[in-house]
Amino acid sequence: MRITIAHNKPKQEVVDSIDRGFDDVFKMEGLPVKLLLEQKSWQGSTLTFALSAKLGFMNSPIKGTIDVTDRDVTIDADLGMFERFVSEEKAREVLSTRFKGLLN
Repeated sequence: MRITIAHNKPKQEVVDSIDRGFDDVFKMEGLPVKLLLEQKSWQGSTLTFALSAKLGFMNSPIKGTIDVTDRDVTIDADLGMFERFVSEEKAREVLSTRFKGLLN
């Protein structure tokens, strides 16, 4: 899944906002699925992350990158089996809204 969101802020400000708000973006309140952060690291303006989606005894890895440029933020995520519980369209809608909230 790929999401690109335009911004008009300084690149470092966007990186800092994403770093501070990353955990909140992936909280899935109201859903039976829990997302646990396993790895998060920045290399320049690219964040690499790995999450674990847990539903009962099932566990599915989610991994991806977030690349911040001077004009936009591109989120590339492999939802793995998580797509069986939440459609890609719904995940894209929720993540787009939450990341846009971080950038405002």
